[in-house]
Amino acid sequence: MEQKIASFFKFKENHTDLRTETLAGITTFVGMAYILAVNPNILAASGMEQGAVYTATALAAALGTALMALMTNYPFALAPGMGVNAYFAYTVVLQMGYTWETALTAVFIEGIIFILLTLTSIREKLFEAIPANLRIAITAGIGLFIGLIGLKNGGVMIADPSTFVAMYKFAGAESATVTCSVILCIIGILLTGWMYAKGLKAGILLGIFATWILGIICQLCGLYVPDPNLGMYSLIPDFATWTPVQSLAPTFMKFEWDQIASFEFAVVVFAFLFVDLFDTIGTLTGCALKAGYIHGDEKLPRVREALLADAIATTCGACLGTSTTTTFVESSLGVAEGGRTGFAGLVTALFFVLALFLSPIFLAIPSFATAPALVIVGYLMMQQIKEIDFDSATEGIPAFLTILAMPLFYSIAEGIGWGCISYVFLNAVTGKTKKISWVMWLIAALFICKYIFI
Repeated sequence: MEQKIASFFKFKENHTDLRTETLAGITTFVGMAYILAVNPNILAASGMEQGAVYTATALAAALGTALMALMTNYPFALAPGMGVNAYFAYTVVLQMGYTWETALTAVFIEGIIFILLTLTSIREKLFEAIPANLRIAITAGIGLFIGLIGLKNGGVMIADPSTFVAMYKFAGAESATVTCSVILCIIGILLTGWMYAKGLKAGILLGIFATWILGIICQLCGLYVPDPNLGMYSLIPDFATWTPVQSLAPTFMKFEWDQIASFEFAVVVFAFLFVDLFDTIGTLTGCALKAGYIHGDEKLPRVREALLADAIATTCGACLGTSTTTTFVESSLGVAEGGRTGFAGLVTALFFVLALFLSPIFLAIPSFATAPALVIVGYLMMQQIKEIDFDSATEGIPAFLTILAMPLFYSIAEGIGWGCISYVFLNAVTGKTKKISWVMWLIAALFICKYIFI
């Protein structure tokens, strides 16, 4: 059986094995399992039934990740995306006044458009048009971005009215539980870094579980006291109120079509489309470079299949009852653990299916335990920065702006936008227009239109 799996997923050609792929798939799942708790909570603000959204989230992630694995043999995982789910709930529904059913319809239409764009190679051309230095900058920018997410999720980085962000202030802290979680996150970063430096197999995954276990010990000792009002929940799985597999009925195929002819609805669809398009391009670029699938200006093999899997997942996710499903940047966790084939993706997909039945276990893993993994993987992705040609201003400045914009604007798509606009502008005004493909002109124009009209 193991030989058949190795042959099907081409372990030998990708210099990997069953154990490495399995651990990589588990690591990716553990790193992105937070979406099972966060997505239902966010979409519930729009009036959607939380239990149904949990089921839809798990199924959309399992389906999308399995499609990516089988269609491309890549270890990239998919799930309902962060940011776009908040736009769905807080902007489209609560601010613009649409029903959540209409918002789901917009996501469904976005997915159909993506499928058509992929089949006509438009998305593929957009992906391949990005110059080598910008591709590397995207990888490095994602490294900073997920490192920032890790520090934020772990509570180490906080908002500050005078400096925008600051480190958590231990002196005079109001909550001992929050302080305990921040200390555990910092210990987790150092512990995971030590494991990686020692070359331990599955060091990132072990770091997650070690930090979680330390948290459980602190809870049993009374140092960590759960307080839902502070977002501090019990670290011990609770099966007392466990309901296996919540019904999909409240959200399944709940579309409304009466608003689709309006200009405002078209703007909503375009916004979903735009963010998902460039977030996916950025994530695929960053993870593919880190995994060694592409170098410089090379094309990503099977990129059309990867983009098609993403598009189908979005369409099916809308049918199930969740916002846009997209390729997750946390896929880089599995890549860092050595995952190189679709088998790692199938393992991740399997765990999302298991999450339907064992939700108390997966929901008990705290964000401060997964945060150290994001920080260490951010370091790994930042290593690409040394390959950027900073000696050339027309290459180095757009690369720098790409890296700078991603964490500061909290968006992979915005980083790509700043990089592409500055690349086109600087090369055009310095007489290097031959370097600029028509696709790069188009990408820059699309971003400028977005900034003006949305």
